[in-house]
Parts: sequence; C-alpha cells; structure tokens
Amino acid sequence: MERVPRTLSTAIAALVVAVCAAGVAWYRLGPLTRATVWAEDGGPFFRDRVAYGAGESLFHPYAGYLHLLPRLVVDVGFARPIEQYAVTVAATCCVVVGIVAGSVFVLARDLVPAWPLRLVLAAVPVLVPVVPYEISGNAANLHWFMLVLVPWLVSARVRTWWSSAVVALLAAAAVLTEPQTLLFLPLLAVAWWRPTTAERLRALPVTIVVVAAGTLQVVTALTTYRPSHPGDPTVRDVVRGYLLQPVAGAWTRGVGSVADAVGRHGWVVLAVPVAVVAVLVVAALVVGTWRARIQVVALAGGSVAVWTAGLVANVTANGGWGERAVAEFVGAEPSRYGAASAVLLTSAVVLAAAVLADARTWSLRRPASRRGVVAGLAGGTAAWVAIAVVVAAAVTNVAPGVTQRSDGPAWAPQVQAGVTACRADPSGSVEVRTAPWSTAVPCALVLR
Repeated sequence: MERVPRTLSTAIAALVVAVCAAGVAWYRLGPLTRATVWAEDGGPFFRDRVAYGAGESLFHPYAGYLHLLPRLVVDVGFARPIEQYAVTVAATCCVVVGIVAGSVFVLARDLVPAWPLRLVLAAVPVLVPVVPYEISGNAANLHWFMLVLVPWLVSARVRTWWSSAVVALLAAAAVLTEPQTLLFLPLLAVAWWRPTTAERLRALPVTIVVVAAGTLQVVTALTTYRPSHPGDPTVRDVVRGYLLQPVAGAWTRGVGSVADAVGRHGWVVLAVPVAVVAVLVVAALVVGTWRARIQVVALAGGSVAVWTAGLVANVTANGGWGERAVAEFVGAEPSRYGAASAVLLTSAVVLAAAVLADARTWSLRRPASRRGVVAGLAGGTAAWVAIAVVVAAAVTNVAPGVTQRSDGPAWAPQVQAGVTACRADPSGSVEVRTAPWSTAVPCALVLR
C-alpha cells in the first residue's frame, strides 16, 4: 500500500516540474518569437502535412531521417485555427520540453536524491542561456532535447511494469525523432544490471523499442537521400569551436562576447573554466557510485560527441574556428549544434556537483577519518559553488532576448490578411512569410 502514495507524489512532483519548465521556456521566447513560424515548421513539415495528411506524414523521411515528434507537433498546429499555428507550435514544443524536464526530475532520483539539486538538473534544458536563440519553441529543433532525455531513459532502473511502459513510450518517441540518441545505446546495460531476473526483465520494453526505433532510423538514413553535404573539420576546428560555442553558450547567450574576451586576454579565459569543469567531473568519477560515474561520462562525453558529429555530418555546421582568427567571431551567433552540446555539458556539471554534494558519497568512502571529513567539506563546497555558477548563468540570461525569430514576421496577421482573397477564390492559397522562408497556406485552411 505504500507504493500508491509514493507513486502519486512522484507523479505530482513530475507534473509540477513539467508545467513550471514549460512556462519558463515559453517566457524566454518573447512574444514575437512565439508568434513567428521557424524554418521546417512552415516548410517541409507543413507542406508534408498538407500533402499526405496526419497519418502518412508521421513517418515521412526528411533530410535523411524520421522526425516523429515534430510531425506530431505540426498535427497539433493543424488541429487548431490555422492563424494560431505559430503560437500553437511554440506552446506545444514548450510542453514537450517541460515533459523532458519532468522526466529527468523523476529518473535522476536514485543518483540525485536531494530534490533541490535534482530540480536544477531537470531545469537545465530550459535554462541554458543559448537555448532560446534557435532550438527552443519550434518543432524543427525539438530533436535536440531528446539527446538530454534519452541517457536517463535507457539507463532507468524502473520499479514497476507501469513505469517500464512509460519509459519505453518516451524512448520510442525520442529515438524516432533523433538518430543521434543511438550514441547512448550502451547505457541499456545499466538498466539490465539488476540483482534479480524480474528486475532485469523490466528493462526489456525499453530495449525492444529503442532497438526497433533505432533500426528504423538507420534504414531510413541508408535508403533516403540527404541533401546536406558532410563536413571535414580539423581537430583544431572541433576543439576551438567547442570552446567558443558549447562552453561559452553554457554561460552566456552572447557567445560573440566570449570570443572578444579571448581575443583581448587569450585562451586562458576559456581554459580556466574548462579545467575547473574537468576537475569537478574527475572528482565525481573518483568518489561517485558506478552508476553515477557512467552517467557523468555519458553526458560529458555525449556533449563532445554531439558537437563533433554535427561538424562531421554537416559542412555548414563548421564555422572555421580552427582557421580563422578569434577576432572574426566577435558578435558571432550561437550555433544550434552548440546549444545541444551546451545542454549536455551543463547537465554533466550539475550531476557531478550533485554527486560531490551528497554527504553519503563521502561517508561511504571515508566514514571515520579526519581526511574524509576534510575531503567531504572541500568536495561539497566545490559542488555548491558549481551549482551556484550554473544557477547564476541561468538567472542572468532568463529574460527574453534576441532570437532567430525576434524580428518576425508574425504568422497570424498574414493569414488574416489573406481571408478576403481566399473568399474570392477558395481553391487558392495564401503566401505567408516565415523565418527565414515562406509557405503557401491553402485557402481551405484559412477559411476553416
């Protein structure tokens, strides 16, 4: 009987976190960004929904892979009046990211039992400074947030079959949205590493759906034309770009100002915080449990892997950071590849800090020695300082700022302006500008 109240309290906590996270994500976009349709949301996703309908468009490949969640978001947009399409898509995407935050809050409880620290960890996807610039609030970039959720889903050691089913459902949606989630496939071993057969079998549903969904993504990638050309970045491109984009973007939305600081004071501006993060992560690897070590490595390593993979897979992702002078990046805009990597990096930092701040970590390592007490105090202090820095970066960048859509054009006024023309010719369409493209909205939708 104890399980029912515990399950109910867990569900309520997850719901509260999800609602608050969605609200923060919505606020950070700003009114004009929320009212403007971005890229594929008004391009291929919109056109495919018109051409193929709700069912057939869900698994229609685009750019070499499947996009299940964005397609579902567009379906929600079509279910409401078409003049509200922009705000509907933005709101739905914020809800999805809220679900990501709520899920992380629940799934991380074994590794981060202290709820305040777990709340910071769960809030990372909505509070990292560069997130609203391009990847938040639009379906086209919703896939990046799946990279934050999947490491927790595939390594989850669930306690009930109901929990197992929910985790499997979320994992299916995530993998069918982002093929790079397969980087975290080895974490399934954590879910299977249980003392009893019954406990191990509860990892079977998520394993089946991840393998099946991953297979669909691989087959799609091998059989579908991908218009993007692969890149050929140098090691210098990868390293310097990582410092100027994900590392800088984890602290400020103005990544160009960090390049300016590097130009004036040298690479020590970024080398010092990177060294501090490395020490924090290594310390967590030394004193943490084996599960905590694996998760920290997965998040930190995933940050580097996602950044590198983006440069290798897309020639346009490489800003030439290794060949150009740092002064040329003053005023540079955040990269969507850097944003996803910054979220993973910040998640690794918060998890490492939570491990060091947990008193149980030190009591188990050195329960009675003076050295253990000193080490615990030092580790705990360093951890709380790291948490404070992450929170400070979030708070100072939480207000709406410049985004890819902050100049519009707003969607609704354009659709409303086309009503008269559509009444004259109901079989026609209205050309509506988006950022940065445009789309033809059938008059049947305008007059619906």
